[in-house]
Amino acid sequence: MAYSKLPCDTPEKQQSTEEALTASYRASMRIQAMRMDGIAHEASSLRHELSQSQHQLSIWQHTLSWRLTAPLRIVRHLSKGQLPTGRKISDVYHRLQEIYQDEGAAGIRFRISHRLARSSIGRAAERLFERKPASVVTNADGRSKKTTSILTHEEKINQVYSAHISQERLKDFTPRILIIAELSLRQCAKYRVWQKEEQLRSLGWLVDVVDWRETEEALSALQVCTEVIFYRVPAFPAVETLLKEARRLELSPWWEVDDLIFSAEDYKQNGNLATLDKLEQEELLFGVRLFRKCLLSCDKAIASTRVLAQAMQKAGIEHTVVIENALDQQTLDVVAAIQQDGVPQHDTQREIRIVYGSGTRTHDADFRLAATGILAAMQADTRLTLHIIGDLTLPSEFDAMGDRVQTQTGLDYAAYMKLLAQADITIAPLEPTIFNDAKSNIKFLEAAVLSLPVICSPRDAFMQIVQDGKNGLVAQTDAEWRDAILRLAADSTLRSTIGDQARKDVLGHYSPEAIVENQVLPVFGKPNVQHAPELRILCANIYYEPRSFGGATFVAEEMTRQLQRQENTKVAVFTSRPAMPERGKSSIRYCMENTDILGVLTSSDHDSVAGLDNTDATQAFKKWVEAFRPSVVHFHATQGLGLGCVRVCMEKNIPYVITLHDAWWLCERQFMVKADGHYCFQEKINLHTCQLCVPHARHLADRQILMTTAMQHAALLLTPSAEHRALFIANGIAADKIRVNRNGFLWPKSPHTPRVAGQKLRFGYVGGTEEIKGYSLVKRAFEALKRDDWELVIVDNKLNLGIKSVYTGAWKTQGQVSTIPAYTRETIDAFFNSIDVLLFPSQWKESYGLTVREALSRDVWVISTAPGGQAEDIEDGVNGTLIPIDGRPETLQMAVENLLDTPGFMQNYVNPNKATLATFEQQSAELGSWLREVVHVSV
Repeated sequence: MAYSKLPCDTPEKQQSTEEALTASYRASMRIQAMRMDGIAHEASSLRHELSQSQHQLSIWQHTLSWRLTAPLRIVRHLSKGQLPTGRKISDVYHRLQEIYQDEGAAGIRFRISHRLARSSIGRAAERLFERKPASVVTNADGRSKKTTSILTHEEKINQVYSAHISQERLKDFTPRILIIAELSLRQCAKYRVWQKEEQLRSLGWLVDVVDWRETEEALSALQVCTEVIFYRVPAFPAVETLLKEARRLELSPWWEVDDLIFSAEDYKQNGNLATLDKLEQEELLFGVRLFRKCLLSCDKAIASTRVLAQAMQKAGIEHTVVIENALDQQTLDVVAAIQQDGVPQHDTQREIRIVYGSGTRTHDADFRLAATGILAAMQADTRLTLHIIGDLTLPSEFDAMGDRVQTQTGLDYAAYMKLLAQADITIAPLEPTIFNDAKSNIKFLEAAVLSLPVICSPRDAFMQIVQDGKNGLVAQTDAEWRDAILRLAADSTLRSTIGDQARKDVLGHYSPEAIVENQVLPVFGKPNVQHAPELRILCANIYYEPRSFGGATFVAEEMTRQLQRQENTKVAVFTSRPAMPERGKSSIRYCMENTDILGVLTSSDHDSVAGLDNTDATQAFKKWVEAFRPSVVHFHATQGLGLGCVRVCMEKNIPYVITLHDAWWLCERQFMVKADGHYCFQEKINLHTCQLCVPHARHLADRQILMTTAMQHAALLLTPSAEHRALFIANGIAADKIRVNRNGFLWPKSPHTPRVAGQKLRFGYVGGTEEIKGYSLVKRAFEALKRDDWELVIVDNKLNLGIKSVYTGAWKTQGQVSTIPAYTRETIDAFFNSIDVLLFPSQWKESYGLTVREALSRDVWVISTAPGGQAEDIEDGVNGTLIPIDGRPETLQMAVENLLDTPGFMQNYVNPNKATLATFEQQSAELGSWLREVVHVSV
């Protein structure tokens, strides 16, 4: 079929997109509000019932009579025809009869075993008898060998998710730095986290910041970063999980700190430690060990001072760099605001203010270093007042100073700087220890940028910038502290001269531009974003390897392989992942067949509303889009991933294509099958009819807005069959916007094995236990056959998800029924060689029917329902038998018996219409060209 060219973007279309986004967001908010109301109501009811039950049970269980009469209560229940649970024995008996009649004693055993498996007794037994891990035994020659058990399905899947990913793959992602940090210490976070974020962003890096306690958020952020920094993070178990994940992703982590908190020997020299009680000291020293463990778990380290860097190298980290604490935009903005508003003036003839920013009470020992000199100066010059900002325990000698000593606590940074600006003199005393030599010179920076003179101890970081008598004063002894204070108090010109020079020097050395150019750029460089002239396709599909499930997934996987082989084409995948308790709700990146894949946790099947607009999946998708930078997004089968992903494309102006695999885009019931199991034959969807079908759903109108918006703003819509295309055209989709892209499939590697003469006719069914696929019709039809000249093989297609779903042991048939796991790329030919007829009694108009084409290409006859996409390649009586979608097992039974009555024609049967079937190569070539067309039009 020839299709018209796609329309180009216009200003009108841009405006339309904005309006559509608004409508979509509003509909989403209304749906989520309905969902939350429902959850809240349900939770409230459950809490009320639980509270009442617990109260009543508590009263009963704590009475002697309750315990003594327990046997009598059981007898009473039984005499009333009830089990102790309250369920009627007659109901249980009738249900057991039904199961026995349908499935025999084996069916009863099957259900009891499944019920026990979910009980506490069953789980205890499972733990007791669980398969033991691989063990190590010793040979006679003394060499050890590992004996391995067969891996479970879950273990095979976990092997894929836990496999290391080559660092080379990071080169293809947008450069992004993740900072996992301690954020509860405000000053530390300002100078080492938010300042670092600002510096890196100025170089063009994308930066994410996550508190180290938010394990799930940090795990998700690790999946899309290319560099990671752990700032002031201790190696608690949750952090070790993050470090392990960084290793799996082959990131080379940095550990950063601005205090010497990873060496117990050096930390004990900190005199402030003695001011804390014993318990606090023990906790701090315990933390030192954890900080050191985290440091040594990383490859590289960032220090705020050169002494700190030397200590890191001494600890064992060779690759260590220094990025000093500096000025940032917040500081400059605060200072500018202070200067604009003006600093409240005081009469320096009557008062000279000394300001000390303590921060926390861990600075008591530091202050004592200068306390005697400060007190002596205050005694010598009565104008001097002392203003403490923060917590500090003053020596008792200062009590005599009365209200000449003021203390203020609880200030934010702007208020702190505003108070500091009112100082005449600022001080920065620090004990002469390696711990303090490793400290940065923040107190000098903050005072200097306000043009204030600073008196400081000669610690290493201060001496890198302070020139005694020029841009600051240095003091060590009591006398030097006293004299420096009195010297500045006596000379306002000196105060101004020193303060002005300090500001000039600090702006020259520690301005944002200077620190980025001289210290940050040499370490991290500018991000190198590769802009190769290639088509970058992001495919979104609800399932993907290693959790392959369903025909749509099989096609999505094969399209990825095929497109990857096309010239100048790269493909990534967005999909779901299984529940992994150790990861919570975090996403996971893994790689299969040279394809980068991001898996997210989706809502449970019963929460269909959450699956419409999954906020967690949307956030992960947005990060994945930013990381991969797709030229176009192909939404394949996305139910559960949510339509928020579509809005991400609309907001970022990324063209997207939707393959409409089923009726999810039109109907609350994905396959348009009503509660009674019968197909809804609506062609033009009527929401009033839909509301009668799902009376509990209040969101159908808003759901339609979400779906329609997504489809109308797609660059292109695809369906796998002409019949499915017609359904969407009937529901308002423009014919020139929707095209048929027939699914390919795995063609046989060798001819079909001929049926042996006289052999029983062999049937196969691959649809699983869903009613929509006709499972119960197959069961009832074959149980009704009064002959045994047949065999039936049923594929349990959920085993790849770790679930046993098919149980045929209780089928009452005269022929043989067996169950096998789903076939793979390697075993598909063997499966179809083992059958003569494929059963495809689907109870809805399928969008395609991949299994039908796999059978037709292998000269296997097909019994299929019609109409629907499943029947488009079947010519009744030529390569298959077509039956109506009527939900009657008798119809299927008749078709089966017609074949059983004439088995001879199957002897050397060859499908004469194979040449009309699609191939993966044809499908991918067509898809690739259309995706390129979409990208070209959008550009």
